[in-house]
Parts: sequence; structure tokens; C-alpha cells
Amino acid sequence: MITAAQMRAARALAGIDQKSLAERAGVSLPTIQRMEASDGVVRGVVDTLMKVIQALDRAGVELIGENQASERGGKGVRLKPVVPQNPPG
Repeated sequence: MITAAQMRAARALAGIDQKSLAERAGVSLPTIQRMEASDGVVRGVVDTLMKVIQALDRAGVELIGENQASERGGKGVRLKPVVPQNPPG
């Protein structure tokens, strides 16, 4: 699974824009835009998701799932779990 936030961050790390990712993955630009605009986990056709993940991998980005170790080492980024804050009272 890949979240919209992971997808945006991965693209930013690779230094590519949405159009470039669409071309590299062989999908349409509106598909990439829709995926990145979704809330939470990106939903879509599995084949399309795999194409995007493979394009990001070829661009040098390793997607790290929740509670998953990074096997390859190197520099990277991981999102912290969202901790709800207590409203001031």
C-alpha cells in the first residue's frame, strides 16, 4: 500500500514532477493527480499502482511501509505516526 503523502514525498525526493512520473509509469497525468489528491491510502487499479511504484523505484526511491525496516540503508525519510493532540482546556 502507498499513501498519497508517500507518493508526493517520493516524487519530491526523486526530483520529478507529476507529468514526469506519469510518463515514467506509463499512466495519464490525471491519474497521478487523482492518486496524489486522495486521502490516506491510494486506491486504484492494482496494475496502475504497481506501475507507479516501479517508476518511483527506478527513480531511486524506496517506499517503506509502516513498521517496515529499510533493508538497503542510505538516506531516507519516514513519516511519524500522527499523534492526536489534546485541545487546550
